[in-house]
Amino acid sequence: MTFEGKVVLITGASSGIGEDSAQHFAQKGAKVAVTGRNEARLRETLKKCKAPESGRSHLVIVADVTNEDDVKKIINETIAHFGQLDVLVNNAGIFEWGSLEETSLEQYDKIMKTNVRSVYHLTMLAVPHLIKTKGNIVNISSISGTRASSNCLAYSMSKSALDQFTKCTALELAPKQVRVNAVNPGVIITEIHKRGGMDDTAYEAFLENEKNTHALGRVGTVDEVSKGILFLASEEASFITGANLPICGGRHIMCPR
Repeated sequence: MTFEGKVVLITGASSGIGEDSAQHFAQKGAKVAVTGRNEARLRETLKKCKAPESGRSHLVIVADVTNEDDVKKIINETIAHFGQLDVLVNNAGIFEWGSLEETSLEQYDKIMKTNVRSVYHLTMLAVPHLIKTKGNIVNISSISGTRASSNCLAYSMSKSALDQFTKCTALELAPKQVRVNAVNPGVIITEIHKRGGMDDTAYEAFLENEKNTHALGRVGTVDEVSKGILFLASEEASFITGANLPICGGRHIMCPR
């Protein structure tokens, strides 16, 4: 598997799955553009990335995907720096707890704006460049988008929408040889749940309990998700489009809890 000569744009690359994916793509020869709101952490991401052997250096773009001007900036700066785009990884996303009785429209709007609207907008702008390279898109969804779960209603809805976006855009772009796929991780050890409101004690208890909801008896790592992302983005998956790949330790085949 190689990405020599390829340009990969990754949103939400300052931590977690986005950060780890950037390292994996760079290790396989890609030139990466990483974007997020925290410049210091983005630069830490690039320090961990193998430098390109030829051509332009990796690129940091400080931007907020919920800001329309910033979304345009992400695409414009990527093309200005590299002259092309081969892979778009829509990874930026947020998580918050909340049931129908406890949530608010403000929470719903915040989650949908980040997890769905920003992906819609960025992909719209990226597609003309991906058509030129016959590139592809990998969306980072969640197993929560494929099955019912309690107390994370808006988040689960946003990931269901992202799954349908993946399938519809795959169908639309297939005649132009642009593939669109998604990964659907189970519980992965990242900072997303803490950012959603958990303290360290609650998070440790959550991880311990979640071992019982995954058939393999454990939660996952960012490395395991990154490998799936690279596979779908690579020529090894050249005949795969419109797929939602569960990377969830078998959670998708277990009875809801």
